Amino acid sequence: MTRHLHRLTAATASALVVALLVGCAPAAPGGESAGSGAAQQCVASDVPLADLAADTHPREATGPSTACLADARVIALDEPTPDLPVTLTDADGREVTVTDASRILALDVSGALAATVFGLGLGDRVVGRDASTGFPEASDLPVVTQSGHTLAAEPILALDPSVVITDTTLGPSAVIEQLRDAGIPVVITESERNLDTIDTVIDQVATALGVPEQGERLNDRVHDEIAQVTGEIDELAPDDPAERPRMIFLYVRGSAGVYYLFGEESGADSLITALGGIDVAGEIGWQGMRPVTAEALVQAEPDVVLLMTKGLESVGGIDGLLEAVPALASTPAGQHRRFVDMDDTQVLSFGPRTADVLEALARAVYAPAQSGMIGEASE
Repeated sequence: MTRHLHRLTAATASALVVALLVGCAPAAPGGESAGSGAAQQCVASDVPLADLAADTHPREATGPSTACLADARVIALDEPTPDLPVTLTDADGREVTVTDASRILALDVSGALAATVFGLGLGDRVVGRDASTGFPEASDLPVVTQSGHTLAAEPILALDPSVVITDTTLGPSAVIEQLRDAGIPVVITESERNLDTIDTVIDQVATALGVPEQGERLNDRVHDEIAQVTGEIDELAPDDPAERPRMIFLYVRGSAGVYYLFGEESGADSLITALGGIDVAGEIGWQGMRPVTAEALVQAEPDVVLLMTKGLESVGGIDGLLEAVPALASTPAGQHRRFVDMDDTQVLSFGPRTADVLEALARAVYAPAQSGMIGEASE
């Protein structure tokens, strides 16, 4: 996969992401729909993506929908035998030697690192998880991040990890230094998350754990799966760019009064493009992740708004969102109540399940009646 997106400054990106996501509780494995106030299981349609009866005019679709994974598990390769010790230079420019991969902690703000370790076939060696790791195989692992996504040395050291794999999206950095001082190898990986960094992250994790060939196998599989799904999405999306849905991604946390529009280089732009949509935040020159403004929404005129499920729940559903962000009501998405939500631990995870995430979102965007749980988020 080519890497065409410009990279955010690591410190700026990580600080912003942590500030946004602190206080975000982990979602239940498998996901629940925000399509109703009650907890309901998110159930995917069994109609193959290529056989969906897609809306002829997706920009004119009405009503909300929830994107549901057909299978929330991470499909793992056969368990490999790590070839250790390994000495490498990590993404932070530090030389790190890993001698033992028997007790792994893989921690980041998106849950991609843990999913990668499980995808490599080393899930049985993982001893804890972050708040964003929500797939079923990891559900019984102790959560070592506090206040949502803040690292704390005590719960990590209590698990006696033999190696910690993380990036710059979690902090504070002083905790990382504490772990190093305790003699634990800490490997820092690529922090940017989008479709073009998946292969890099898999390579870095596989190398650190002494299974580089397994990393190549996983990359080949993920690449093929994404290529197949995006090809099917191309068949669903209108050929005329003017008919393609204009989309934005909103990050909301009602309890904290946080309403952010994700723009270029946020990862959401990569997702929207892969879905065959028009990334209107990028179209209006919106960079990174910033508090949304009424002017930006009016200028963007989105047809579809993507959100995290618990974010939509946090504002009381669609009615609460329209009340909190009145400018949305004047957009086509607000007028048509066209909001697509997906489990917080899935939608921007960019790991081994990326093809499944794209498929679920494509169903919700182009064939909402066949996407899974349907219903007004305010009801």
